[in-house]
Amino acid sequence: MSITYKKPTLHDIPAMQKLVAPEIETGVILPRSNDEIATNIRSYFLAMEGEKLVGFVALHIHSPSLAELRSMIIDTAYRGRNIGSTLVENACEEGRRLGLKEVLALTYEQRFFQRLGFVEIPKESIPEHKIWADCIKCKHFPVCNEVSLIKTL
Repeated sequence: MSITYKKPTLHDIPAMQKLVAPEIETGVILPRSNDEIATNIRSYFLAMEGEKLVGFVALHIHSPSLAELRSMIIDTAYRGRNIGSTLVENACEEGRRLGLKEVLALTYEQRFFQRLGFVEIPKESIPEHKIWADCIKCKHFPVCNEVSLIKTL
């Protein structure tokens, strides 16, 4: 079966939570409540194989010029098939259509994002509201070894 990409509906939230749960447990991805996902449902992009959710990413807008890729997850059985790359490309394309100038990624997967045109930046250059709104929820805060990367659209 081939992979298709779509925008989610609110009915997709349980499958999204199930897919991301192992990475939340390890602290790789921040937890998001069902209400938080519902509030931001339009920012997500899903990868599907038939009716099965196999990956997703969110494009969270911080300002008229900056957005962040969040909560990217690919089912372990589907990694290495360019699904993540396509999700990132879809999110960046939407960012371009909206008029964004840059897309940020905080990640442990530096090489993946660099292959897609992202460049490393100092964490100190990330908007302060990002750090306090999200990073403080992380089990690794304040000792974080994620890498900050940005892509100009």
